[in-house]
Amino acid sequence: MSSEPGMIEVEVAFALPHEQRIIALQVAQGTSALEAVQQSGILGHFPIIDIDAAAIGIFSRVLDGKSMPLPGDYVLQPRDRVEIYRPLQLDPKQVRLLRAARTKKARQSQKSGR
Repeated sequence: MSSEPGMIEVEVAFALPHEQRIIALQVAQGTSALEAVQQSGILGHFPIIDIDAAAIGIFSRVLDGKSMPLPGDYVLQPRDRVEIYRPLQLDPKQVRLLRAARTKKARQSQKSGR
């Protein structure tokens, strides 16, 4: 895809465990990440996306308003990939606690089985 004057090429991506979509599009220079998501039409393909609550990033760097601007403030650069992230199913701390509990239980059953 070749860009028209004043336009840049970007991608918008979203993935579910069983389906992913990367939409290539041209946007006007000065377009924000949030505007590109809206222009891409990806929200129509995935009604599950809550754009007001979804985390959005550029190449795995979350647009959080801290280390990176917010999605509405981040001005896209040519060939940027805007990624929409799904919410975590479990908090990573919760996963570690569950894993530790399983390990402890397995060790206890090994000791009692001797």
